[in-house]
Amino acid sequence: MDTSFWLTTWEQNKIGFHQQDINAYLKSYWQDLGTPQACRVFVPLCGKSLDMLWLCAQGHSVLGVELSPLAVRDFFAEHGLTPEHSEEQDFYHWQAHALAILQGDFFKLSHDHLNGVGGVFDRAALVALPPELRSAYARQLMQILPATASMLLVVFDYEQSQMAGPPFAVSASEIHALYGDSYHITLLAEHDALAAYPQLQAQGLEQLQENVYVLSPRGLSLSQSGC
Repeated sequence: MDTSFWLTTWEQNKIGFHQQDINAYLKSYWQDLGTPQACRVFVPLCGKSLDMLWLCAQGHSVLGVELSPLAVRDFFAEHGLTPEHSEEQDFYHWQAHALAILQGDFFKLSHDHLNGVGGVFDRAALVALPPELRSAYARQLMQILPATASMLLVVFDYEQSQMAGPPFAVSASEIHALYGDSYHITLLAEHDALAAYPQLQAQGLEQLQENVYVLSPRGLSLSQSGC
């Protein structure tokens, strides 16, 4: 799976992963991160997610990163926002009020891009990547995030042999392998989610769990995490 896969997915409007409403787990569990309003929030592989608008409404400034220029243009157009945009090394920068999206390759982000980030919401990034890219994604994310940033992570878990993905299955053991050396990992909720995703059931899935985790930096309590 390379960048052309996702660019084509957007161009062909094969975006069943895009949610038409704010993510319910975000609304239910975001407060468990304890991220101060003054902190920026990072949304990796953001697409045109409405979750970014909700996070702004909570008082955060929001930074997304998205490969597809079509997704970025659609996001601002669909919400009546007129962004300022500029070109910088490796990225196009789009900004409207407290919401910014860097259009380009996640793996070219640097620590400077994420300055001031105190929280991360990952609903559609880790699960979008095959196993060989997930470890690289997690390493990159940990390298560029401020040391005090916490994360709200939502993943699917299912029998991978029943469906090719994406979205891919990400088990609890893999999350601990990817992030456990740097973060305390707490399972907040697990839901039987198959009925909510008939398009995945139609691909042969017989069981689907949607699991919600908080990742807080080791050495810090949630009250100490932030920006």
